[in-house]
Amino acid sequence: MTVSSEKNPRQVVRVQTADFNVADEYNAIANDNSDGAVVTFAGKVRDFNDGSAVTDLTLEHYPGMTEAVLVQLAEQAYERWPLNYVTIIHRVGRMELGEQIVFIGVTSMHRKAAFAACEFLIDFLKTKAPFWKLEAGEEGNNWVEARDSDEQAASMWNETK
Repeated sequence: MTVSSEKNPRQVVRVQTADFNVADEYNAIANDNSDGAVVTFAGKVRDFNDGSAVTDLTLEHYPGMTEAVLVQLAEQAYERWPLNYVTIIHRVGRMELGEQIVFIGVTSMHRKAAFAACEFLIDFLKTKAPFWKLEAGEEGNNWVEARDSDEQAASMWNETK
């Protein structure tokens, strides 16, 4: 599902089962010559977590609410920094090792704003968006709990408004 903000047509949020192409997403936002910075982040399924082997990952979400939270996060990023484009793509469903999970892309006139906004978005996405992560491994399936380190990273942004 693609959600664009009525306030800003340069803001795209998608929650989808299909993979995405990082180059295509980059090209979609890197087309404005007033932008001096394009910063992207892509997260992948890795083969371990907290010292345990992982064989695959299943992400579940709360449809409708998830997209609304991601739109709110993008709007908060626009309020904090002078951004031009913001794209957030998050996959759901079952994914194999090495598959892409999330893409965040932001553009701005200046690199500091673009880097800060990208980091802010992933920090808050990990703590505020209603996703549930089920990891499969040699020892069985395990629902992944929220990490204190993710909460601490997000709380740093509350101090730097």
